[in-house]
Amino acid sequence: MKAAVIVRHGGAECIEVREIDTPAPGPGEVLLAVRAAALNHLDVWVRQGGRASLPMPWVGGSDAAGVVAAVGHGVTGWKEGDEVVLSGGLDRLDPAPARRGEHRRITGIVGANRPGTFAQFAAVPAWTLHRKPAHLDWPGAAALGLDHVTAWRMLFSRADLGPGETVLIHGIGGGLALAALQLAVAGGARAIVTSSSDEKLARAAALGAAVGINYKTADVAAGVLAATEGLGADVVCDSVGAATWGINFAATRPGGRIVHCGVTTGPDAHVNLRDLYWKQLTVMGSAMGSQEEFADMLRAVSAASLSPVLDSTWPLEQARQAAEHLESGKQFGKIVLTVSE
Repeated sequence: MKAAVIVRHGGAECIEVREIDTPAPGPGEVLLAVRAAALNHLDVWVRQGGRASLPMPWVGGSDAAGVVAAVGHGVTGWKEGDEVVLSGGLDRLDPAPARRGEHRRITGIVGANRPGTFAQFAAVPAWTLHRKPAHLDWPGAAALGLDHVTAWRMLFSRADLGPGETVLIHGIGGGLALAALQLAVAGGARAIVTSSSDEKLARAAALGAAVGINYKTADVAAGVLAATEGLGADVVCDSVGAATWGINFAATRPGGRIVHCGVTTGPDAHVNLRDLYWKQLTVMGSAMGSQEEFADMLRAVSAASLSPVLDSTWPLEQARQAAEHLESGKQFGKIVLTVSE
């Protein structure tokens, strides 16, 4: 089969398209004929050495949509020809009651801990597959992966965002921020978004953002307070990291919630403890989402007929160029590889 593989750790020049052996589904696995696969910043982290012990050449990719090509021993519920979308997080239940309701342990991710989806075929655990939403084409379905389930968990499972509440979403334009915007608006929330690009803010407004703030030319916290009659946001959805951490505490209303999932601008941040206790804020971390949360997200996407925002699609043969485009930071929406028809 044809696959886009990492041949060594480093930049996008380490990606090559090669013919490699087609995997066979093991017990409990399904062979997925990949129709489209979406890129994530996780792919960059893996390629640059985040998973140092990977056997080369390595097939990356955590998001995909396609057709069941074969089923392994013991698989029930799937048959050849079923149209599916992959939820690439590999998690298991943790029975320890002291975890305060958080009964998941992330044990790996497709594309990082087992070969991924940037190929014509991928062998994946049967329990990571879900029915493809009927209203979406292959690239749109492939984009419903890590970003969307992460945004869903952040907003609804962790922060308990409700209709009529205001959510601040940093860095609109990336896949996760756009997923959060679409899901929040569909859930009846009011979204405030930030970007350094007025063009991206205008495009976000067309998707339902109530307020856009250019963080290069305006004070974000002041803008949020002005847009909320001085109260602040009910929820902050942050995947940026150190650069936005201080803003979160200033921009959140008393009793508000800050939910955080990434460190794009670094992991070390200063915490304003006075705001934390005086405003009685709740600060929580969030990572990806369970298979149950993925199924909940798909139901919401289907009910609202949501279509993920796509920046561009590239043929598998141009995987290197697609990766370079991702790393440029110029995209607005998901970047997707089209693999086969």
